Amino acid sequence: MTFEDLTLDTTQHIDIQADIGSVFRSVLHRLGEGFSNPQGESLQMTMEQWPGGRWFRDRGNGIGHLWGHVQVIKPPVLLELSGPLFMSYPALNHIEVKLEQRPGGTHVEFRHRAIGFIDSDHKKGVSTGWKYMLDKVAEDCSAVAAGPGS
Repeated sequence: MTFEDLTLDTTQHIDIQADIGSVFRSVLHRLGEGFSNPQGESLQMTMEQWPGGRWFRDRGNGIGHLWGHVQVIKPPVLLELSGPLFMSYPALNHIEVKLEQRPGGTHVEFRHRAIGFIDSDHKKGVSTGWKYMLDKVAEDCSAVAAGPGS
């Protein structure tokens, strides 16, 4: 097994025409109760928005999956999460979301790094999944900017 077999490192960027506070709130929503898969199905996620807060999937009836913990939360510029995420095998993941206010909007940098026995299908799917989530953040902010009834 090589180092590359045991690691994952993907970074995505998006520029959103909205103020940094709105984008940060949408990121929290989309990683929490608004987390859905590309088919639009809710993953029933909860994120406790404080350092050490749990990030978990609650399927009801005592069924769930711990995805991680809030490592750093510094509204509206930084969110870091660490834990196993969706990987039910020996792996440690780190998610870093950095936001920067720029003229005309907010720049978002999303980085997912992991180390462990990472399933090749998970390596292939993370870029698509995180892009979907970031696109939903952009949609949320566009809907807010458009105003009610748009």
